Amino acid sequence: MHHRTSRRTLLTATAATAAAAVTGGVLAPGAVAAQRSAGSGPGAGHHTSAATTRRLKRLISRMSLEEKVGQLFVMRVYGHSATEPDQADIDANMAEIGVRTAAEMIAKYHVGGIIYFAWAHNTRDPHQIADLSNGIQRAGLAGPTPLPLLVSTDQEHGIVCRVGEPATLMPGAMALGAGGSRSDARRAGQIAGAELAAIGINQNYAPDADVNVNPANPVIGVRSFGSDPQSVAGMVAAQVKGYQSSGIASTAKHFPGHGDTSTDSHTGLPVIRHTREQWAELDEPPFRAAIAAGIDSIMTAHIVVPALDPAEDPATLSHPILTGILREELGYDGVVVTDSLGMEGVRTKYGDERVPVLALKAGVDQLLNPPDLSVSWNAVLKAVKSGEISETRIEESILRILRLKTKLGLFDDPFVSHRGVDRTVGTRAHLAEADRIAERTTTLLANDGAVLPLSRRSHKNLLVVGADPASPSGTTGPPTTTLAAAFGELGHVATALSTGTAPTKAVIGEAVAAAQGKDAVIVGTYNVSAASSQRTLVSALAATGIPVITVAIRNPYDIAQLSGTGFAASLAAYSWTDVELRAAARVIAGRAEPEGTLPVPVQRADDPARVLYPVGYGLRY
Repeated sequence: MHHRTSRRTLLTATAATAAAAVTGGVLAPGAVAAQRSAGSGPGAGHHTSAATTRRLKRLISRMSLEEKVGQLFVMRVYGHSATEPDQADIDANMAEIGVRTAAEMIAKYHVGGIIYFAWAHNTRDPHQIADLSNGIQRAGLAGPTPLPLLVSTDQEHGIVCRVGEPATLMPGAMALGAGGSRSDARRAGQIAGAELAAIGINQNYAPDADVNVNPANPVIGVRSFGSDPQSVAGMVAAQVKGYQSSGIASTAKHFPGHGDTSTDSHTGLPVIRHTREQWAELDEPPFRAAIAAGIDSIMTAHIVVPALDPAEDPATLSHPILTGILREELGYDGVVVTDSLGMEGVRTKYGDERVPVLALKAGVDQLLNPPDLSVSWNAVLKAVKSGEISETRIEESILRILRLKTKLGLFDDPFVSHRGVDRTVGTRAHLAEADRIAERTTTLLANDGAVLPLSRRSHKNLLVVGADPASPSGTTGPPTTTLAAAFGELGHVATALSTGTAPTKAVIGEAVAAAQGKDAVIVGTYNVSAASSQRTLVSALAATGIPVITVAIRNPYDIAQLSGTGFAASLAAYSWTDVELRAAARVIAGRAEPEGTLPVPVQRADDPARVLYPVGYGLRY
């Protein structure tokens, strides 16, 4: 099943024939490698040759208006297969999109891209994803104007991850920020990009370029590399180069900067009160660095920044922000993609018919995941036919999109092979490198009495308790079990007990009873608040006299809320994915040094104006 060479040959021939017929040889055979390795230097990949631009414009001129409008959309679709999804997914597609399958959606709406989600059952395993991607590309090449598709996903790693094991899962952004190594960030992007490319995903909505200066940020947090604009800028540029050197498009998000919000744009419309000067100092540098690194696409934010647009339109719909600042001031001429148009932040001020039209008028190229594709697609079609948006305007966006498809080699060969999956995805070398990178990110914040590292002789029997949030990718964890297993492999005897994010009095009592006779207790904490019963759990365990080691498995700010609970040591892991939990276990057990330092400040819980642990803080053994 995994080595169907004849099928591969057939698919390649199909793609090459279509490309030659449509583009007149936009890319000569063998040119893909050179194109795919492009992506460094200012505006790399956006300066297409004059001959290629002429060919692409001829291609656009032969497209119907309906095909042109379709190229602007990137849409979700349910199912593990482009043509034969499960019945439940057919039902979901009919209810939400009015089609049965991805292939039918492409045929009807001529969409230029598809976005994969785990919840849409697109990402079961690498070989299935490769087959889905090939089916989508076949559907694109079967249209009146054969066109390959951009296949995208949110594979940030850490807490946002759509493709799970057996693919290699890397540390997330804030963990990499704690490691502080740009070469590690670039290598993580390189490996992740190569694995995405192997399964047919050619546009990744990563890295996050937001500067997380607000500890209460409910939607960014550890998705950001940190709170220092220049450090974040360096890490963003490194990841962009890593991803794009592997032949996929990278996407910096969320422009003009989502790092200082206390509202989640999925559920509301955040307002950023930065002055223009503060924006230039805090939010702009990572996006400027991404552009200098040759970023292929930039995603907009559904946020209001009055200093940048007095009309207080969401940035996604703001001409002053997207055209005035991003295009004209920063000189960016790559693809601009909206954040999901199903999010409440972009729907608050205008209806679903107006949102895609206003986004295009603001300067957007790709319209991502509208709640109702028919409504949005027809609204854009109507706007062009009525003259509200000129056909020339949408052709500018289509040219950018087709330039990107050309750069990625999709006109030459959009297909992937099972042999390529086996050769690339989740290899032993990639997994080992992920573990090594993760080890350099774990941050030791407290070690009273030098209880760490735990010796197998004096602290052999361990209890692991704490929060067990759902796996970001649906394929790893639960965290307590993962930690216990990791300690077992390191020669300890470890028992796991899930106590959740809000342990009851009974659960706390169960944990205290389970701690009897143990040499140490590891507590995985998750976004501890002042009123959280996770504090009570740590206090009750510490009161037994057994050393308690807390591991923040999401935001590193937990330690401020745990002050006074009596813990003996505390670490930040920045995510609850297996790779970061295994690294934390190795650090606790003394098999690795704690090399990470805080990429964000941790303020005192009782006085947020005072810093408890500054940026750059981290203990060593």
